[in-house]
Amino acid sequence: MNVSNSIVSMPKNKSINLLPQEEFDASLLGRTLKWAMGSFRIIVIVTEIIVMGAFLSRFWLDAQNSELDSSIKIASAQITAQADFEKEFRNIQKKLNIFKQITSAPKESSKIDLAASKIPQDLVLSAINIQDNTVMIKGIAGSEIGISQFISNLKSDLNIKKVDLDSVGSSDQNQALITFLIKVTY
Repeated sequence: MNVSNSIVSMPKNKSINLLPQEEFDASLLGRTLKWAMGSFRIIVIVTEIIVMGAFLSRFWLDAQNSELDSSIKIASAQITAQADFEKEFRNIQKKLNIFKQITSAPKESSKIDLAASKIPQDLVLSAINIQDNTVMIKGIAGSEIGISQFISNLKSDLNIKKVDLDSVGSSDQNQALITFLIKVTY
């Protein structure tokens, strides 16, 4: 007997499927299940991609966090190291501001010198009282002309804002002399 003749020839591209495809695809339940299986497969794949991205980004975020922690520690150490210098610097700044205020304020001696430089010949000052920006000048003059000359000399100075004659009267010791009180505002 010949072996090649005894084998029944079978078709080569036939596949055997035990589920009836035509009936399952045709029913509403079958189409719904087929759609759901395909859609859920896509949803699962997208979810896995998102989870893997979040997992991998954690390494980057941990590296960023450790860099920020180390930079904060370095900055904190620098600030602590500079604290004494900062305190000393601020104290010196305060002292310089106080010195600047003191030196920029007009000196009382300059106010006295200014008033003394404006005195005419027949006038004598008996008292000067300085309070903030006001100077009270008390004196004795031989005539009213000397007093008026003194007032005009004071008014001619640009540093003086206002000159007022507060009182005029005769001297208690000598009736020929005139006492006066002038208020000068700087």
